[in-house]
Amino acid sequence: MTEHPAVTRLPGATRPVALITGPTSGIGHGYAMRLASLGYDLVLVARDQERLATLAAALAHRFGTRCEVLVTDLTRQADRNRVAARLAEGVEFLVNNAGFAHSAEFWGLSPEQLQDEVDVNITAVVQFTRAALPSMIAAAKGSVVNLASVAGVIPGRGSTYSAAKAYVVSFTEGLAGGLAGTGVRVQALCPGFVHTEFHERAGIDASSLPKALWLSVDQVVAGSLRDLEKDRVLSVPGVQYKTLTTVAGMIPRALAARLNRGLFNTRGRT
Repeated sequence: MTEHPAVTRLPGATRPVALITGPTSGIGHGYAMRLASLGYDLVLVARDQERLATLAAALAHRFGTRCEVLVTDLTRQADRNRVAARLAEGVEFLVNNAGFAHSAEFWGLSPEQLQDEVDVNITAVVQFTRAALPSMIAAAKGSVVNLASVAGVIPGRGSTYSAAKAYVVSFTEGLAGGLAGTGVRVQALCPGFVHTEFHERAGIDASSLPKALWLSVDQVVAGSLRDLEKDRVLSVPGVQYKTLTTVAGMIPRALAARLNRGLFNTRGRT
């Protein structure tokens, strides 16, 4: 019988390890808190060293969590390579959460800005998933959650961002087929509007949206974990968004795009 190699843990630790990109706010922060509460040690990946240190201290104080901090800019290949190298050492859980959008029209942004968006929303997801999987498959255990969006399921809400999230959905669904029977679970998490810093950072005014469309971070993370336990590859938290995506899948794509533009006002988004 072939023995599976032990997954590398933090020095001196015995608890499972999860790596989360973008954990200092929003869904990434929610996942960090939830996984820490479940007994994981964490590798935290983000640009802001001060916020990372604050989060690591809070997790250590509240849950006794051991945290490894990687200060990285995921638009830079060298930084992505450092994260991939850490993943190749072995983790049990990967949350590809980092992502962003722009508030300008596609043609109003520089090629460099557009490439940065693609690199964070797509390239990093592919590179990190590839780096994490070999040790997970060898251990016959592991989970990968890739942050997509309702925008990746219903067309028309921004151009580059929607396309990137559609890629993440298709990539994850295809990967799930290949991983069947390995013990490794993958999920494309597709939230709608969530109370986070995302829209403020992107310069998107979402103040006119109905309250019924908003979800909390806790709702999204809890829904994701429930679906992961049920081996659901596509996770759409919230009854309202389950309904919207179901309806969108039953009508012509062009009509779904028009309805989406009407609901979410996609002008000025990329």
